[in-house]
Amino acid sequence: MNRNRLTAAVLAVGLIGLAGCTSSTSSSTSSSGGASASTSAAASSTGGSGAAAPGSAGTSTGAEPAYVAAVSASVAKTMKDNVIPGAVVLISSRDQGEWTGTFGTRTWGTDEPMQAGDHFRIGSNTKTMTSTVILQLVQEGKLALDDPIAKYIPGVPGGDGITIANLSEMRSGLYSYSFDPTFNNTLDQEPQKVWTPQELLDIAFSHPQNGPPGQEFNYSNTNIILLGMVIEKLTGMTAEQAFQERIFTPLGLKDTSLPLDSAIPNPHPQGYSFGSNTSTIDTYALPAELQPLALDGRLLPNNETMANPSWAWTAGGAISTVQDMKTYVEAMVDGGLLDPATQKIRMDSVEGSGAGSTAGYGLGIAKFDKLYGHDGQIPGFMTFMGHDPESGLTIVIATNLATIPNGEGSALAILKGLIPIFYPNAVIPGDPAAAPGATGSGPAPTSGG
Repeated sequence: MNRNRLTAAVLAVGLIGLAGCTSSTSSSTSSSGGASASTSAAASSTGGSGAAAPGSAGTSTGAEPAYVAAVSASVAKTMKDNVIPGAVVLISSRDQGEWTGTFGTRTWGTDEPMQAGDHFRIGSNTKTMTSTVILQLVQEGKLALDDPIAKYIPGVPGGDGITIANLSEMRSGLYSYSFDPTFNNTLDQEPQKVWTPQELLDIAFSHPQNGPPGQEFNYSNTNIILLGMVIEKLTGMTAEQAFQERIFTPLGLKDTSLPLDSAIPNPHPQGYSFGSNTSTIDTYALPAELQPLALDGRLLPNNETMANPSWAWTAGGAISTVQDMKTYVEAMVDGGLLDPATQKIRMDSVEGSGAGSTAGYGLGIAKFDKLYGHDGQIPGFMTFMGHDPESGLTIVIATNLATIPNGEGSALAILKGLIPIFYPNAVIPGDPAAAPGATGSGPAPTSGG
């Protein structure tokens, strides 16, 4: 989730996503992975770029589905063309079956294969969890979507006119702390700094508002930090405990957590990012002259595996696996976490990102053509989860590279190649949360950054 990047996805490929942020400035060719290599994945050969060439694929559940060859070829090509070191891809089709493929390496410059059960930082996918708990509190009568945030959290500029719904739908008008230059410089210089929610709000509130509430879509991490604070105030427990009690335990998500420190459960890959938070603040992309160097291996990424995610908290700090993400996104979209009336409110809240767009955003949920879910980018990692409630198709992608050299989220680059396999006539939408001037995503006329 780059500072700005803790974005959300909204696109069948321009997802919103970025949850990332490159927080260290030193380059590293490899470091210990902290987990044993998967025995189910094909070993990968090392390419000239220093990233392992994508290995064809790994684990499948039962007979190999018909889509596997096309999916594997697409993923491998995207990874090779964009120096993505490793990926785990889960596809579940009601008609063709479920399959999980592992590609590439967990550690840059080695042939240590990815594992289907690897843990990833999932960035802005966390936002969906925060909004889910908020909606649960709504159905319990503990708050209302049209309540002003000032009713719960004092000191919010214009807080009397900003509703809970405005925050969840990214229409509050509040500046996102993750765009602040000094904040980004601190992330680069002190990647292990532990941030408090109030520190993040103080940064955000030092800037003018982007506009009046309830109008333009402006993707802002500040919104979801405020909702996390509301959750703690109304439940009397930490956000981590609320997520565990209300989402993780009921769904049996044993590999999902909202940690309070920088630790990642084993097994997990090393996570990488090109550039720094400060250098990529406006577009997420490396400068044009550096992109060829990254693509041919002369410029190495930073190892961001252990960068402290406290600055992301309820906007992007969760950890999960592709299997847990599948279980979660299907419950989120099909209605397993809310009562029918509240679920309808959530699904009906999704608004398009422009005339004729097939992408949209609602109450902590994004739409990418027919897939509903979210994406998330955070230093070192990028993930996408999407579920089609009509066909039953689920796609989950997890990588150990935040953005490719041109600034596009790595998981979204992979998704772009998969959409036509399952939706031959699909039009890839743009990313409403793309940074102004970003080159890696489609146009985002409604994006406020």
